[in-house]
Amino acid sequence: MSDAYAAAGVDARESARAVDALVGVLRTIDLGRPSRSVVAPGHYASVLQVAPNLGVAMSTDGVGTKVVVAQQAGRFDTIGIDCVAMNVNDVICVGAEPLALLDYLGVERAEADMLRDVAVGLKAGAEAAGVEIPGGELAQLPELVRGHPSPHGFDLNGACFGVLALDAVVTGSDCRPGDAVIGVPSSGVHSNGLTLARRALLEDAGLGLEDRPVALGGPSVADALLEPTAIYVRAVVELLRSHLPVHGLAHITGDGLLNLLRLEADVGFVIDSPLPSPPVFGLIQGAGDISDAEMHEVFNMGCGFACVVPDDAAEEATALLGTHHPGTARIGQATDRAGEVEVAGLGRL
Repeated sequence: MSDAYAAAGVDARESARAVDALVGVLRTIDLGRPSRSVVAPGHYASVLQVAPNLGVAMSTDGVGTKVVVAQQAGRFDTIGIDCVAMNVNDVICVGAEPLALLDYLGVERAEADMLRDVAVGLKAGAEAAGVEIPGGELAQLPELVRGHPSPHGFDLNGACFGVLALDAVVTGSDCRPGDAVIGVPSSGVHSNGLTLARRALLEDAGLGLEDRPVALGGPSVADALLEPTAIYVRAVVELLRSHLPVHGLAHITGDGLLNLLRLEADVGFVIDSPLPSPPVFGLIQGAGDISDAEMHEVFNMGCGFACVVPDDAAEEATALLGTHHPGTARIGQATDRAGEVEVAGLGRL
């Protein structure tokens, strides 16, 4: 990866080392009993056994510096969708059906109008995913949170919970060379890489949030950056309930298609027919002079979710997913080169 993201303030390599340091300690927790975890660390969601053949899936995530765009634009009614999406899209990757989400809002100052708008997005996301929000937490942290501009600062995170039969957990271990990779379109930037996107568009290119570059075809910069993250729950749950075998499920977030390697699969992947990229990615790349390789390692580049299915199930799976997300298509296949992701025109990521 080149240095554009690091120059914008996010050093992916150092972050990986920091996560290893954190997780290295947490893995040494002495429970005094056998662990109930049934999915290896590093997957999209954790699964704990709570009863014979019954597991609870859990995931937690936030929306990152997309909240800065919301603050600068004064638009808060969609950011809650992103919070729901980033969590439920991870939980379905183990084959679980999300049931509930708890939200956490850390704010510089509690403002009724802003919080009402945030709740509008949370409600829309919850209804799209079919999850409840039975509770949450609001913390006023004026000494920790500073807005862009002040005093409108906030951070938004969630934790999602789902259930599944333990004999139906999808880990990726069933993936085999020759399996088809089905790509489901993203709605845009989603909630990853916003630090680099803001640096490229607002600083390097000197654009304003209300500017409407020709490349975007009408929407403003704020419209493009705040486009809510797509929610894939209903499509994937329908696929899981169908007669079609599902070997792997991947939420394509930060690190792009390298997220396929989070599956517990002894395979690699060749992406020979990538989905089209929304115009915002070309605008970001040109404004920030970012390489093709780094773009694909930071952003989803138009593919927000991927399903790995046997080759002979690819056509039917594509059609089923496409009824929910038009533009779904076969984008590649699994290979025998474990640990490798190769993209047409770019080579190995």
